[in-house]
Amino acid sequence: MKENNIKEIPLLPLRGIIVYPTMVMHLDVGREKSIAALEDAMVEDSQFLLATQKNTDADDPSPEDIYLTGTIATIKQMVKLPNGTRRILVEGVERAKILSFNQTKPYFKAEYTTLEEEHGERVEEQAMVRMLINQFEEYTKISKKLNQETFDTVKDIEDPGNLADLITSHLPLRLHHKQNILEYVYIPDRLDYLLQLIHNEKEVLTMEKKIGQRVRKSMEQTQKEYYLREQLKAIQKELGEQDGKGGEVDQLRQKIEEANMPERITEVANKELDRYEKVPQSSAESSVIRNYIEWLVSLPWTEETEDNIDIPKAQKILDADHYGLEKVKERVLEYLSVQKLTDKLSGPILCLVGPPGVGKTSLAKSIARSINRKYVRASLGGVRDEAEIRGHRRTYVGAMPGRIIRGMKKAETINPVFLLDEIDKMSNDFRGDPSSAMLEVLDPEQNHSFSDHYIEEPYDLSKTMFLATANQLATIPEPLRDRMEIITIAGYTEVEKLHISKQHLIPKQIKENGLTKSQVQFRDEAILKLIRQYTREAGVRGLERQFASLCRKAAKQIVSGEKKRVVVTEKQLEEFLGKPRFRYGQREDEHQVGAATGLAYTQFGGDTLSIEVSLAKGTGKLTLTGKLGDVMKESAQAALSYVRAKADELELDADFYEKYDIHIHVPEGATPKDGPSAGITIATALVSAFTNRPVRKEVGMTGEITLRGRVLPIGGLKEKSLSAHRAGLTTILIPQENEKDLEDIPESIRDDLTFITVSHLDEVLEHALLKE
Repeated sequence: MKENNIKEIPLLPLRGIIVYPTMVMHLDVGREKSIAALEDAMVEDSQFLLATQKNTDADDPSPEDIYLTGTIATIKQMVKLPNGTRRILVEGVERAKILSFNQTKPYFKAEYTTLEEEHGERVEEQAMVRMLINQFEEYTKISKKLNQETFDTVKDIEDPGNLADLITSHLPLRLHHKQNILEYVYIPDRLDYLLQLIHNEKEVLTMEKKIGQRVRKSMEQTQKEYYLREQLKAIQKELGEQDGKGGEVDQLRQKIEEANMPERITEVANKELDRYEKVPQSSAESSVIRNYIEWLVSLPWTEETEDNIDIPKAQKILDADHYGLEKVKERVLEYLSVQKLTDKLSGPILCLVGPPGVGKTSLAKSIARSINRKYVRASLGGVRDEAEIRGHRRTYVGAMPGRIIRGMKKAETINPVFLLDEIDKMSNDFRGDPSSAMLEVLDPEQNHSFSDHYIEEPYDLSKTMFLATANQLATIPEPLRDRMEIITIAGYTEVEKLHISKQHLIPKQIKENGLTKSQVQFRDEAILKLIRQYTREAGVRGLERQFASLCRKAAKQIVSGEKKRVVVTEKQLEEFLGKPRFRYGQREDEHQVGAATGLAYTQFGGDTLSIEVSLAKGTGKLTLTGKLGDVMKESAQAALSYVRAKADELELDADFYEKYDIHIHVPEGATPKDGPSAGITIATALVSAFTNRPVRKEVGMTGEITLRGRVLPIGGLKEKSLSAHRAGLTTILIPQENEKDLEDIPESIRDDLTFITVSHLDEVLEHALLKE
């Protein structure tokens, strides 16, 4: 690069424009500084220096904002416009480099030196010029902004430097790229740089063209579909099939867009909607498709409530809603604590097992409330069709999803507390086994993709907290029971029922019957009598009905004007409810021969069982009555065999059983009874009958017997103890191996009862029978 002598000249800053040597261009000059520089140049020799601003937004640029390489230009023409702006015609002369700014006000004056171009090898330049012309020709053909005339003008230029400058001026390049072209004085470098730029611009134009074609094709397809859809609407209207269907399709399409479903489900819904649009409205298939789409958009796919597992708060809610049940509530809080730490549902499903009325369903509601989740319940009692769980196939009108999917729709979230009520009362027949279908629902390894026959697409149940309730475990299939953790709710003691009555049942019934606490009151002794003599149950459902009845009678007296305030006392119970229905304490009034009191566990809780043995002259015939099950009949036979084997020790004749017909009866003959735990009770009654030794009236017993007289463990000890306490018994004989279960029995019950552990029938007889 060669530099000539240093000179001084007015400088005109340009915004977004670069003027190259030999280029002729119109410029509008409006800034005061620029007009002052223009007037100074007109006074001198009509030449000034054009340099471009680095920042096009600057109205008053500083020297640092101006590129140091510019172009010396000559003013060919100037016109003053009405708004004060000067329009000038300039021609670039040569490149110049700014050395310093001698003046910045009222306009720029700069010292400069001109820059002379330097040529490389001639052959190299010619080759590069030829390539540049070819590239520019290809660019001209692709670009819509340049035409053939522009190319014809450029290709005739012989000077390589001017050629590069002119081509650059026609390209939509960034400002700094154009400035780089101006600063290159070595011709091969300028040509090489421009070749790179024009090649890149060609690729950009090609890509723009492809994108434009793709967009245009998509728009044409959309327009085509719209046109065809409008034609279809017109045809359907002429056929009388359009009544309301067009509006339904638009509504369904909007619902699909707003449903926030997974992409896969959205595709399925849109595909079904296209089918629905084509099917005539009179067709039966039309309603099937529409119902299916409605189900898809109404199900929660991603909506969920935020868990708020606060253990102290959950404990307060459980204590407020339920009195007692300490171990049950402790297990629930442990379960919730694990969920909080792991942030996921893990472990088995909780199954609350207990007699009716002990609060299983309300406990599930309290769990949902304590963690801020939606609550939904599905009753499984009497379900014997697999389709009730998995749904029906969409092959006929009236098909619908199963109870699980219907429950999720009702919950409106994917993480509700889902109660499977009465899971022990499912059955099976020729329509399938619904309990087997429940295996997929309750298995954490499978329920993330639960398959419903109606929905067909996998549905995620992994975030749902499933709880189940049952009255008894025996009827729950073993594979299903294996997936659940059993929490037993035995029943309530009298003390617990008293607290529940005062804290929950009475306030609830007073409110539901339109009364106030000041209008009706219940004395404690009246509540206890109601519990003991008007109800006999493990739960409190029957007790609540009695309170409801008392509140209604009180309301009648208040409304009729008989009384302004009703106080229910022990004496008034008979006036309101009639004679007591049950005798408090079912034990015998006197010691009886041939009658023993056993303890039983039923689906309604614990109960006492009186077993009677009668002997009559005969031939040794054994008769069993009282609607006994097979297991209980076998226990009676085993007990008789043991008594026969012990005839010598009991001081009986060797053929004693051949002289009598033996009749074993269990009262309440209409009620089915079964189980092995009555074994020692039957044996005691038999020994009492044969030896004529009375059985102690205050003693109750439970245990399975073997032929050798061993006493085997039983289940339901807590429930049986509660029933013994209700019946007024004071001494309970239990198997030795059940001693560990005593800690489950409430302390108030243990204090009133004497538990004696036995391992052999000899010990039972010693404690149960009176001395001769």
